[in-house]
Amino acid sequence: MNTQCIAVVSGKGGTGKTSFVAGVGSALALGKRRVLCLDCDVGLRNLDLALGLTDRALMDFSDVAQGRCSLTQAVVEHPDIPGLFLLTAPVRTRRSPVTREQMIRLMREVREQFDLCLLDAPAGLGGGFALATCAADRCVVVTTSDASSLRDAQHTVMELHRFPSGTLHLVVNRVRKKMLRSMHATIDDAMDKAGLPLLGVVPEDDALPLCLNRGTPLLPPDSSAAAAYRNIARRLQGERVPLLRIK
Repeated sequence: MNTQCIAVVSGKGGTGKTSFVAGVGSALALGKRRVLCLDCDVGLRNLDLALGLTDRALMDFSDVAQGRCSLTQAVVEHPDIPGLFLLTAPVRTRRSPVTREQMIRLMREVREQFDLCLLDAPAGLGGGFALATCAADRCVVVTTSDASSLRDAQHTVMELHRFPSGTLHLVVNRVRKKMLRSMHATIDDAMDKAGLPLLGVVPEDDALPLCLNRGTPLLPPDSSAAAAYRNIARRLQGERVPLLRIK
């Protein structure tokens, strides 16, 4: 499998992009892949918290992109999940922000050292979104089941028109089990309007916020969200896996 850089995006905040990146990144690493989780949310970074690597990440992606250190020096490997690495975002906006050309060069270097890279894009369609997607091979649009989030997902897809068919995917996150039966029409409608294949449905899981608050990306093995992340990780690698049945 060729190295893939996958931007994880959403039109609005609160869809669970960061927990998705942490969960799917962990599942990929447990599958013996060398995975980089790259936080692109300058000034509002949270991926280090979700991965439990806050005190370990000293350099950020702008340091690498602008030549202040090497990629090897900046990435941090998770102590409990071999093969899972973090490259964090700057804690504040710099006078000279990372340019599109610098990001493309950085992604070229990432492809030489990792099997997969998940880019956690900031919410919205601004400069951070453009930077996260400019050198990505594929995009995953994360939405929740509410109408405003689904509409924002459709707007997000319109901004990703340069990506060819088959490289854009939809994930419906934080689905409450009681709503699933009534959601089928909603999800089908969103897929039709956005023109995206469904990569996965991730259920609301009480274990998830507890693990994230503790900085533990590994969910209990019997967690429904963990099962969804594992299935999505397999689909990203080209496997045919049925959609998770939420009971």
